[in-house]
Amino acid sequence: MPKTSAGLLVYQFHQNHLQVLLVHPGGPFWKNKDEGAWSIPKGEYSDSEDPLQVALREFEEETGNNIEATNFIELEAVKQKGSKLIKAWAVEANIEQPFISSNIFEMEWPPRSGKMQQFPEVDKAGWFSISEAAVKMNAVQFQLVQQLQEKLGAKVQ
Repeated sequence: MPKTSAGLLVYQFHQNHLQVLLVHPGGPFWKNKDEGAWSIPKGEYSDSEDPLQVALREFEEETGNNIEATNFIELEAVKQKGSKLIKAWAVEANIEQPFISSNIFEMEWPPRSGKMQQFPEVDKAGWFSISEAAVKMNAVQFQLVQQLQEKLGAKVQ
Protein backbone atom coordinates (compact mmCIF):
# COMPACT_ATOMS: atom_id res chain seq x y z
CA MET A 1 0.00 0.00 0.00
CA PRO A 2 1.48 3.39 -0.96
CA LYS A 3 2.31 5.95 1.71
CA THR A 4 -0.07 8.90 1.94
CA SER A 5 0.58 12.48 3.00
CA ALA A 6 -1.81 15.34 3.62
CA GLY A 7 -0.94 18.99 3.22
CA LEU A 8 -2.11 22.55 2.80
CA LEU A 9 -1.54 24.77 -0.20
CA VAL A 10 -1.89 28.17 1.44
CA TYR A 11 -2.35 31.08 -0.94
CA GLN A 12 -2.84 34.82 -0.92
CA PHE A 13 -3.30 37.61 -3.41
CA HIS A 14 -0.52 40.20 -3.31
CA GLN A 15 -1.19 43.22 -5.52
CA ASN A 16 -3.80 41.11 -7.35
CA HIS A 17 -1.29 38.34 -8.09
CA LEU A 18 -1.62 34.82 -6.72
CA GLN A 19 1.14 33.68 -4.36
CA VAL A 20 1.61 30.32 -2.65
CA LEU A 21 3.36 29.51 0.60
CA LEU A 22 6.06 26.83 0.32
CA VAL A 23 8.50 25.25 2.76
CA HIS A 24 12.08 24.12 2.25
CA PRO A 25 13.09 20.82 3.88
CA GLY A 26 15.72 21.00 6.59
CA GLY A 27 18.64 18.70 7.16
CA PRO A 28 21.92 18.09 5.42
CA PHE A 29 20.52 16.48 2.25
CA TRP A 30 18.63 19.65 1.30
CA LYS A 31 21.07 22.28 2.57
CA ASN A 32 22.35 23.34 -0.85
CA LYS A 33 19.31 22.40 -2.94
CA ASP A 34 16.79 25.03 -3.99
CA GLU A 35 15.16 24.45 -7.38
CA GLY A 36 12.73 21.55 -7.24
CA ALA A 37 13.21 21.15 -3.48
CA TRP A 38 10.39 23.28 -2.04
CA SER A 39 7.07 21.73 -1.07
CA ILE A 40 3.71 22.37 0.50
CA PRO A 41 3.72 21.71 4.26
CA LYS A 42 2.59 18.10 4.58
CA GLY A 43 2.96 14.89 6.54
CA GLU A 44 2.15 11.21 6.41
CA TYR A 45 -1.05 9.87 7.93
CA SER A 46 -2.68 6.53 8.68
CA ASP A 47 -6.10 5.26 7.60
CA SER A 48 -7.47 6.02 11.06
CA GLU A 49 -6.62 9.74 10.81
CA ASP A 50 -8.62 12.53 9.17
CA PRO A 51 -6.38 13.81 6.34
CA LEU A 52 -7.51 17.45 6.66
CA GLN A 53 -6.76 17.44 10.39
CA VAL A 54 -3.33 15.96 9.61
CA ALA A 55 -2.74 18.70 7.02
CA LEU A 56 -3.61 21.38 9.59
CA ARG A 57 -1.38 19.78 12.23
CA GLU A 58 1.55 19.43 9.82
CA PHE A 59 1.19 23.05 8.70
CA GLU A 60 1.47 24.20 12.30
CA GLU A 61 4.38 21.83 13.05
CA GLU A 62 6.34 22.89 9.96
CA THR A 63 5.72 26.65 10.00
CA GLY A 64 4.74 27.53 13.56
CA ASN A 65 1.51 29.08 12.23
CA ASN A 66 -2.07 28.01 12.87
CA ILE A 67 -4.78 28.05 10.19
CA GLU A 68 -8.28 28.62 11.54
CA ALA A 69 -10.11 28.97 8.22
CA THR A 70 -13.03 26.77 7.25
CA ASN A 71 -13.20 27.53 3.52
CA PHE A 72 -10.87 24.79 2.26
CA ILE A 73 -10.73 23.87 -1.42
CA GLU A 74 -10.15 20.15 -1.82
CA LEU A 75 -7.64 19.36 -4.57
CA GLU A 76 -7.23 16.13 -6.48
CA ALA A 77 -4.47 13.94 -5.00
CA VAL A 78 -1.18 13.68 -6.89
CA LYS A 79 1.24 10.76 -6.95
CA GLN A 80 4.95 11.38 -6.46
CA LYS A 81 7.80 9.10 -7.50
CA GLY A 82 7.83 6.04 -5.29
CA SER A 83 4.00 6.00 -5.38
CA LYS A 84 3.53 8.38 -2.43
CA LEU A 85 0.07 9.93 -2.69
CA ILE A 86 -0.28 13.60 -1.66
CA LYS A 87 -3.77 14.75 -0.68
CA ALA A 88 -4.08 18.50 -0.33
CA TRP A 89 -6.43 21.36 0.38
CA ALA A 90 -5.98 24.97 -0.66
CA VAL A 91 -6.91 27.79 1.68
CA GLU A 92 -6.51 31.54 1.48
CA ALA A 93 -4.63 33.04 4.42
CA ASN A 94 -2.54 36.17 4.89
CA ILE A 95 0.36 35.09 7.04
CA GLU A 96 2.82 37.92 7.57
CA GLN A 97 5.59 35.76 9.00
CA PRO A 98 5.37 32.46 7.08
CA PHE A 99 8.01 30.70 9.17
CA ILE A 100 8.40 30.85 12.92
CA SER A 101 9.71 27.43 13.88
CA SER A 102 9.65 23.77 12.91
CA ASN A 103 9.69 20.47 14.72
CA ILE A 104 13.03 18.65 14.89
CA PHE A 105 14.16 15.23 13.68
CA GLU A 106 17.26 13.26 14.60
CA MET A 107 19.50 11.28 12.27
CA GLU A 108 23.00 9.90 12.10
CA TRP A 109 25.20 12.54 10.47
CA PRO A 110 27.62 12.24 8.86
CA PRO A 111 26.55 8.80 7.61
CA ARG A 112 28.14 5.85 9.42
CA SER A 113 29.79 8.23 11.93
CA GLY A 114 27.81 7.02 14.92
CA LYS A 115 27.00 10.67 15.74
CA MET A 116 23.34 11.58 16.07
CA GLN A 117 22.42 15.16 15.19
CA GLN A 118 19.18 17.11 15.26
CA PHE A 119 17.84 19.11 12.31
CA PRO A 120 14.67 21.13 11.71
CA GLU A 121 12.13 19.33 9.53
CA VAL A 122 11.73 22.63 7.66
CA ASP A 123 14.41 25.31 7.60
CA LYS A 124 12.53 28.14 5.88
CA ALA A 125 9.25 29.11 4.29
CA GLY A 126 8.21 31.85 1.91
CA TRP A 127 5.64 33.27 -0.46
CA PHE A 128 6.20 32.64 -4.18
CA SER A 129 4.53 33.78 -7.38
CA ILE A 130 3.23 31.02 -9.62
CA SER A 131 6.18 31.36 -12.00
CA GLU A 132 8.62 31.17 -9.07
CA ALA A 133 6.77 28.16 -7.61
CA ALA A 134 7.06 26.34 -10.95
CA VAL A 135 10.85 26.44 -10.55
CA LYS A 136 11.13 26.00 -6.77
CA MET A 137 8.61 23.19 -6.22
CA ASN A 138 8.74 19.49 -6.66
CA ALA A 139 7.30 19.10 -10.19
CA VAL A 140 4.55 16.67 -9.20
CA GLN A 141 3.39 18.90 -6.36
CA PHE A 142 3.26 21.88 -8.72
CA GLN A 143 0.20 20.15 -10.21
CA LEU A 144 -1.59 21.18 -7.01
CA VAL A 145 -0.86 24.84 -7.80
CA GLN A 146 -2.19 24.34 -11.32
CA GLN A 147 -5.38 22.82 -9.90
CA LEU A 148 -5.75 25.82 -7.61
CA GLN A 149 -5.37 28.20 -10.55
CA GLU A 150 -8.11 26.33 -12.42
CA LYS A 151 -10.46 26.39 -9.41
CA LEU A 152 -9.92 30.11 -8.81
CA GLY A 153 -10.45 30.85 -12.51
CA ALA A 154 -10.98 34.53 -13.28
CA LYS A 155 -9.52 35.70 -9.94
CA VAL A 156 -6.02 34.62 -10.99
CA GLN A 157 -3.69 36.95 -12.85
